[in-house]
Amino acid sequence: MTTTNSKSAIGEDILRRARGIRMVAFDVDGVLTDGKLTYTDDGRECKSFHSRDGHGVKALHEHGIRAAIISGRDSPIVARRAAELKIAIVYQGRRDKAAALDELLAATALAAAQIAYVGDDTPDLPVLRRVGLAVAVNDAHPSVINECHWQTPHKGGEGAARDVCDIILRAQGML
Repeated sequence: MTTTNSKSAIGEDILRRARGIRMVAFDVDGVLTDGKLTYTDDGRECKSFHSRDGHGVKALHEHGIRAAIISGRDSPIVARRAAELKIAIVYQGRRDKAAALDELLAATALAAAQIAYVGDDTPDLPVLRRVGLAVAVNDAHPSVINECHWQTPHKGGEGAARDVCDIILRAQGML
């Protein structure tokens, strides 16, 4: 179920911010997935990704906007999904996400204002507070929603990443 509130409205400030975005960085658990951690009997991890989110990331690439991943957990499944989506910049196992953002900025020569970050929980706050477009998924922790510029109509793992991709492409006249 999605909610509509002042954070999910797409006002001129959101569109202005989105026009300047050159890279979108995503958290994984709770953003690109629904946040559930599933393990098989033999200890292997399982994750589900939404195909619409993948199409959104591909559309960003087609229009010259790069994507990155900054995740606090380390998972081979994330590396595989990133490779499928041609996401070359992947920071996994990074509890200090602000340090990962610093590395990303140094590696890409982008300014923080040119980055959109999509998060769902308190470990994302240090990054969300610094980027040009801070986005909370619909079912994010309330403290994250309060700190973000925009909240997606969809939940994490259910099309939230696509919401972000579409807003950026729309703002830049590419949708």
